Amino acid sequence: MNPRTPGRLIGASLGPGDPALITRRAWAALGSGARWAYPVKKAEESSYALGIVRRGGLEVPADAEALVFPMTRDAAALAKAWARAATRSVELLREGRDLVFLVEGDASTFSTFGHLARVVRALAPEVEVETIPGVSSFAAAAAATGLTLAEEDETFAVIPAAYGVPVIDRLLDEFDTLVLLKVKPLLDEVLALLARRDLLATSCFIEKVGAPDERVVRDVAGLAGEKVNYLSLLLVQNPKRVRGELRRGCRKRAEPSTA
Repeated sequence: MNPRTPGRLIGASLGPGDPALITRRAWAALGSGARWAYPVKKAEESSYALGIVRRGGLEVPADAEALVFPMTRDAAALAKAWARAATRSVELLREGRDLVFLVEGDASTFSTFGHLARVVRALAPEVEVETIPGVSSFAAAAAATGLTLAEEDETFAVIPAAYGVPVIDRLLDEFDTLVLLKVKPLLDEVLALLARRDLLATSCFIEKVGAPDERVVRDVAGLAGEKVNYLSLLLVQNPKRVRGELRRGCRKRAEPSTA
């Protein structure tokens, strides 16, 4: 008897919080009859990704399963958690049914799905993986605030604020717009840097973009000393950045000198 063909592992991007931003493709995957899996930080804790789907009016299947991804920098604890989540995912996939993993934001951008997919592939190379793209938090934040990430020849970069103030300071001179994700731990330090660089007026803070309790703060200096939500970011524009010369179009390679 031939072994059962495993189901597909599908990373369904849901956008950052507003269920209206769930794509038709992700919506179809959620309603396809596949089993759902969703991330939680602790067992029995609520899931932000699952909350997006619930706000969209979809009924959560009775057999939907939570996978625990703890918020810790302990490498050993993380490795164990990833192994458990991937092993359980493979068990479910080997039942022959597709498994849709709910992802807040975009599944290819700072997401747990990429790592989960790699570990699942390592355990079960026969499993097919599909990634459904979605709206990222920074794209939604730019739209919500009316700011533009980049125009024409402008540049922008997206980094976790955890890279630290020296890196952020350097990148402010290299990009017209800088998106700083997960700013909570370093918010005061970043605000002090922006004050020194005279960039407070061209910065904007967004918390839980797209969610019912979304918050936009344009007077970012007033955030000093405040404890903000983990799901927060800063959009920083540097209109005074000095740009180098652009090379437009294709240029012919110079002929070697025969002299």
